Amino acid sequence: MVMNWRLFVTGLLASCAVAASVTATTAAAEDGVTDTTILLGQTVGLTGIVAAPVKETNEGANAYFNSVNKSGGVYGRKIELNTLDDKFDPALTKVNAETLITKDHVFALFQGRGTPHTQGILALLAAHKVPLVAPGTGATVFHVPVNHYLFNIRAKYQDEIAKAVEQFTTVGVKSIGMLHVDDSFGKDCLDGFQKAMTARKLTPAIITQFDRVKPDYVAAAAAVIKANPQALIIASSSKNTIEVIKAFRAAGSSIQIMTLSNNSSAAFVKELGVAGKGVIVSQITPAPDLVTTRLAQEFKVAAQANGATVSYAAMEGYINAKVLVEGLRRAGRNLTREGFIRALESMQHVDLGGLLITYSEKDHTGSDFVELTMIGKDGRFVR
Repeated sequence: MVMNWRLFVTGLLASCAVAASVTATTAAAEDGVTDTTILLGQTVGLTGIVAAPVKETNEGANAYFNSVNKSGGVYGRKIELNTLDDKFDPALTKVNAETLITKDHVFALFQGRGTPHTQGILALLAAHKVPLVAPGTGATVFHVPVNHYLFNIRAKYQDEIAKAVEQFTTVGVKSIGMLHVDDSFGKDCLDGFQKAMTARKLTPAIITQFDRVKPDYVAAAAAVIKANPQALIIASSSKNTIEVIKAFRAAGSSIQIMTLSNNSSAAFVKELGVAGKGVIVSQITPAPDLVTTRLAQEFKVAAQANGATVSYAAMEGYINAKVLVEGLRRAGRNLTREGFIRALESMQHVDLGGLLITYSEKDHTGSDFVELTMIGKDGRFVR
């Protein structure tokens, strides 16, 4: 049999081209992405002073991811979330983030928590070109200037504080003080408080702070009680806020207290007990039990199917996961990090069923939704 050398050479070249193409495709495959999975990474305080609200937020996020995975995932890829405990320690957050990015090779980071914690990993995001979706902080520094790799979802803390000051002045309360934790979260909230007070030509009744790691609750409460403001805004994390509110009530103070959405969880209300009655808490999502919104209806079904807590904190996690998945869907089947970023930036006035999300190349804020609630006699948030 005489071999047709022209056909042989043509076939050999074609085979080499296919092999090269497969090799190039494999080499170009994005970290964390396979034909069947998308691996996300999370570093968050599973233990420590924010463990209780973190548990609820993660329950909400996992409820949505589970529902997506049961429906076949995103373009056939199921979402996996690798979570590391940083104990709410900024130093450990950085170590965990580096592990997730350089060793576990996650596609993106998702739903961390804490202002100094998030600040500490910004350089890692930029160095490795890894996006972070839904940082658990409303600090202004993550909004302005826009960070290419960071996508906020929750509203700014300063907007929450401005809403509280507006409400107080509307009902005739003008003697307002602030107690904040002594870290970048507290300083951001203080800046917002001063701006809100200045805008209404008001002088703060007192501004005081306590240590984030070793707070003296009794001393902080005594300093505020001595200044005798009509109302007090507390900017601190869950456990510390609970303990300082209890210190106020133990000292016999009935001062009107307001705190921020980072403390909005079922666990926060439960642990406060009777000391929580009348405390105002700002919210950055619609009510989780508001049956008039499609978002709340979807959330309740998913929460029941997955044994998740029905709370504002869990609702936030559910929303965070929903936004991330919407970005994955818009990015298409050929998933890359830059494609994912561009896909998120294409979201203009996207209605999640009662909450609008908007991004662009020049705006990574997400939502500006803020409303105030109060803890009622029955331990439920009253709108």
